[in-house]
Amino acid sequence: MGAASTVAALMTAGDAVAARRPEPRRHRGRRADKGELRGVWIATVANLDWPSKAGLSAAAQEAELIAHLDRAVALRLNAVILQVRPSADALWPSSYEPWAQCLTGVQGKDPGWDPLGTAVREAHARGLELHAWFNPYRVANHTDPSRLVASHPARQHPEWVLPYGGKLYYNPGLPEVREFVQDAMLDAVSRYAVDAVHWDDYFYPYPVAGQVFDDDAAYERYGEDFATKAAWRRDNTDRLVRETAERIKEVRSGVRFGISPFAVWRNATTDPLGSDTAAGVETYDDLHADTRKWVKEGWIDYICPQIYWNIGFSAADYAKLLPWWAETVRGTGVGLYVGEALYKAGDPAQPAAWQDPAELSRHLDFAAGHPEVGGHVYFSAKQVKADPVGAMARVVADHYQVRARTPR
Repeated sequence: MGAASTVAALMTAGDAVAARRPEPRRHRGRRADKGELRGVWIATVANLDWPSKAGLSAAAQEAELIAHLDRAVALRLNAVILQVRPSADALWPSSYEPWAQCLTGVQGKDPGWDPLGTAVREAHARGLELHAWFNPYRVANHTDPSRLVASHPARQHPEWVLPYGGKLYYNPGLPEVREFVQDAMLDAVSRYAVDAVHWDDYFYPYPVAGQVFDDDAAYERYGEDFATKAAWRRDNTDRLVRETAERIKEVRSGVRFGISPFAVWRNATTDPLGSDTAAGVETYDDLHADTRKWVKEGWIDYICPQIYWNIGFSAADYAKLLPWWAETVRGTGVGLYVGEALYKAGDPAQPAAWQDPAELSRHLDFAAGHPEVGGHVYFSAKQVKADPVGAMARVVADHYQVRARTPR
């Protein structure tokens, strides 16, 4: 059965009703009382997943969003991770930042409805968790501040902004920036009953050959207590994580805080505590994000490493990275969910393993042997819908035969 017909078969009225009444857990390798996160990312930056294009009517945007939620229910997922602050703009009537450009095509233009409010209401009505996904520092996917709406905070405070790699970023080294981006994100938490605050892998930007992230002035002003700029940068990111975690609990109790980093903290050749990998990027050194520390310190409620490689991939083997993360979270109380590269399934540019529709299902088989793993999240909603080689349908058939509640 093809992926489209599988979804259609699952999306019956009876299944939709049953989805709201979680059945007993029968997933191999996990105890029934633990629950299991089954999530999907819905990316809005550059209209990657939703809305399908900018400028649709409010009714059309809402209909597309509802379709994503209904599809999640049909596939017996239980969480959607919706990107609500893609580029220092907002998918709700924010007190701090303009309406997101991905909605109307014009940054700052009111779309005529409240996407985040609707998403929370409709997700909860379907028994889905809604994790609000924010990007802390990205301002724009270009370097021209004049293209931002005149009221944009980045134009009101040009001293906050640095160009790098063809994009604009807020400078993480400025205390006023860290305070502002927290205020902007927590505005949504104060207004809506989101289940979690979620960040992805963007902290300091990924390295771009031949370019310099010019934060020398901020380092000279604030970095005197640190031996290196790298150590100062890591401390800036640590502060953002720790402060946000504390403030979330003050704003709305019960809201979790999760981060989905690039999966390699450090290679073992760099640090004996690192993973048996040979990745070209290490979050500790290149993104100045000490992801292992955040787990060990218990600053976050869950971590969702993007283990976006196949089993047996030489530089970063799924079967080596997952056990490393399982060991990292063991005994910390921090949940571990695995980010899965559904977008690679069937892509002819990817290694041969990704041409096999069963590759992702094998990931779940492997993870079942590690009790620390509390679920999986799929990137992204567009691929969940298209499922060109049936990899998602295979996961559902093999592992999601009944509904599951989320972990507690």
